[in-house]
Amino acid sequence: MLRLALILRRNLPRLAGLATIPLIRAVFLLARMLGTDRASTAGGRLARLVGPFLPSHRTAMANLRAAYPKEDERRLRAIALEAWDNLGRTGAEYAHLDTIFDYDPENLATQRMEVRGLEQFFAIRDDGRPGLIFSAHLGNWELPAICAEKFGLEATAVFRPPNNPAAAQLVQEVRRKTMGGLAASGPGAVFAMQGVVERGGHLGQLIDQHFTRGVVVRFFGRPVLVNPLLGKLARHHDCPVHGARVVRKENGRFLLELTPPLDLPRGPDGLIEVQGAMQAMTSVVEGWVREHPGQWLWMHRRWRPNMLPKGTLPTQAAGETKSI
Repeated sequence: MLRLALILRRNLPRLAGLATIPLIRAVFLLARMLGTDRASTAGGRLARLVGPFLPSHRTAMANLRAAYPKEDERRLRAIALEAWDNLGRTGAEYAHLDTIFDYDPENLATQRMEVRGLEQFFAIRDDGRPGLIFSAHLGNWELPAICAEKFGLEATAVFRPPNNPAAAQLVQEVRRKTMGGLAASGPGAVFAMQGVVERGGHLGQLIDQHFTRGVVVRFFGRPVLVNPLLGKLARHHDCPVHGARVVRKENGRFLLELTPPLDLPRGPDGLIEVQGAMQAMTSVVEGWVREHPGQWLWMHRRWRPNMLPKGTLPTQAAGETKSI
């Protein structure tokens, strides 16, 4: 009996997750029935209503205070609500990822998608070289991988599966229908990602979350740890690195933008510096977040000073603070 109790205790979170599969699929079906616009609006309203009562709301507010220490508290609460709205909309839009990217250069007035830097997509698609693309949890962050697939760019997107097994299964199904290659982060994933680049492919990764074994860079003037994978691959293969972001616009529209290749810092040996490369990418992401702070995922614990290497300065330099 005791053994049975221990087994149940260890597997209870997974069993609870599996039990939610019918519920999550029912919500997904409801979102499909509502249509893209109504589902997105409903998801945003629900997240605005529920989000402030969740523990992650405190994380969001702490992050906002760290990023904007001189900003008015009411303004920070407003940004947090915008972030919840964006998260709810993004979640609801999973049910429509197969149709939401409707870019048509011959009929731009009726399209949801505006694409800037399309010539960059074609250039990296046709240059015969491997390439790296970094992005962040902004707007609907699933759309860059869909864009790559639509325009024939061989690209593999690195993703972290949701903790809930039901959500992970459903998201994986949706992504496989709309995107190119997929690589789940985890043990052994680095070798698979490196293989993509070695074969001349393109690798895309979200770089705006904490990575315990990462390198230290500055984000909003404060040190954070970032996954150095793209910097290491850029150094080893000396391949171009582009940034891709999505901005949520009014009336259910989106702007997707691909930057020109970054001019990454190099060391005396002529090779790309890993830490300098990751700082350059992170600085681009910071600029994106500052431009549209309500569209970033503030609920993630980005600043973790207790996990930084010893000797890292924990606070931003005087005069470095910028308002929103």
